[in-house]
Amino acid sequence: MSQSQVWRTHRQYVTTAARWTADHWRKEADRRRALRAERKPLVRDARRALATARAIDPEGVTPLRHRAERELRTAKRRVPDPMWLFATKTAAALGIAGYVWLPQVSARAWVWSAVAVVAAVTAFTVWVAVRERDTTGLKPTAEESALLKRLQPQHWKDHAEQRGLAGTLTGRPKLTEAGIVCAVRLDGQWTPTKLRAAEDHIRALLGARTSLRIQIKAGKQGGWAELTLRTRSAADGDDLTWTPERRSLGIDTVTGEQVTVPLGERLLIAGRSGAGKSVASRPLLYDASEGATNALVIIDLKRVEGRLWDHRARVTSTPHEVVDVVDELETEMLDRLSILPKGQDTWTPTADRPRITVVVDEGAEVMTAADKVPYETETSDGKTRTVNRSALPGLESLARMGRAACIDLWWMTQKPTIGDGIPKQIAPQIGVSICLAVRTPAEARVVLGEDAQAKGWNADELPVPGVALIRDGKRKPDPVKVRYMDKAVVIALPDRTPWSRTVATTVEAAGAPTLTLVKGPAPDEPATDGAVARVLKAIETADEPVRQKDLVTLTGLSKGAVSKAVKTLTTGGTVIRALDGRLTATRGDDTAAA
Repeated sequence: MSQSQVWRTHRQYVTTAARWTADHWRKEADRRRALRAERKPLVRDARRALATARAIDPEGVTPLRHRAERELRTAKRRVPDPMWLFATKTAAALGIAGYVWLPQVSARAWVWSAVAVVAAVTAFTVWVAVRERDTTGLKPTAEESALLKRLQPQHWKDHAEQRGLAGTLTGRPKLTEAGIVCAVRLDGQWTPTKLRAAEDHIRALLGARTSLRIQIKAGKQGGWAELTLRTRSAADGDDLTWTPERRSLGIDTVTGEQVTVPLGERLLIAGRSGAGKSVASRPLLYDASEGATNALVIIDLKRVEGRLWDHRARVTSTPHEVVDVVDELETEMLDRLSILPKGQDTWTPTADRPRITVVVDEGAEVMTAADKVPYETETSDGKTRTVNRSALPGLESLARMGRAACIDLWWMTQKPTIGDGIPKQIAPQIGVSICLAVRTPAEARVVLGEDAQAKGWNADELPVPGVALIRDGKRKPDPVKVRYMDKAVVIALPDRTPWSRTVATTVEAAGAPTLTLVKGPAPDEPATDGAVARVLKAIETADEPVRQKDLVTLTGLSKGAVSKAVKTLTTGGTVIRALDGRLTATRGDDTAAA
């Protein structure tokens, strides 16, 4: 390498080092300037507190004055010097130390001192580089640059009083993948709740657009709040189209992680009309209908969404079908629980008796249309009368007891209020709540909990469609952009055999007899369906003829299930009905048979 090349290389190194040093000097100066603006008010507060303590205790005989003096010293220490003053002090200290100490040391100490200085400078340089390095690579937009400037402590301090925000002071704002985050110090009577109510004043001070989402929640310590401006999303740039390879529910807009909801949970999916409940539920319905040990049942009285899934799920769309399928599910649940091996907490799904996910869409319509459904039934005197049957008691039973039997209830509604869109007995059983945009904070509290607003679960502020909050006891109140699963994709999914109890299957449980389910009663034997067998056993073990309504209490089945079982038994001749309506078993009773 020639001398000119060496000189050119050396000059490039020097230029790069100078530029790097100037850049870090500027960053360190900006950091110190922001810290001074943030912490100097604390020094003034400490001085006022000390003046008050001296007025109360001029002799200094109580701890009050000493505590105030310590707090003032601590506040002063936390205020950094300006960069120019820090550099001046450092150079002066090094110069004085060198002038006094270095001439008195030996040559050997000179060498080791030089090595120590070089190592210290290198370590300090690496520390500054790592500390100040921008690991996010985020570049603020023009809007974000303006907001960051207005969030600086000095600008906030100059304009806060004019906007009714006197007593608040911002910290150093940070640009993140989810937007701008800034701590706000609260003095006097300010609280995070009160600051949240002053959102319009904050928006005016910052000059933020009306559609920009602003979130305010309690800070990490008392007297502070955290202000978040959702100028961007961690999900920006990601393809949210659902595919078999991208099977998550959506993407967290703050962390960018894939969000999933596992099977086996009781869900509440709520949101106003147009918020995207159907689209948000499709990835979940796919998971619930996929696999040899999963089955899907959809109750859809609106007859729109369920029609897309009728080749993979059992879909009911009339009040009578709803009552019948709920009776089947309740019978299946009780049958599984009755043969569940002792010591086993939950049913083990198999291909013959899989995990069943029951989806109710729309809940408010089911509560209205499937509450009192007329059915014709035969009385003891052979006449026919009309009785009303309801699907709600069975659905409530599934919500309370279905988890152990691997029958999970998902409730979807656009009226998230107790008694209108969510039954009172089902609401407390919900394990995971998925809430899209709702109309009022009251609806958000019903879905996400009474503490929703205080902890930042503001579903009434979500944009529409396709953004949800998911509360499962683990997640933070970070919005989730849900994946989009097109209707054509659902229709093109492979066919699956819908679940039904009328499909013949054989189940063997440990310590329990073999139970065979058939489509109808055999000529010589009564049907051994779980509900029929239970009703027959109750009649046979009774000391005297029993009434049909008493069988509901004896068997624990619903009225509909008991009525259907009695009809099967009386039609087959296994049970006879006396003139007073009481039931008696004929098997083994030669007199009755005659």
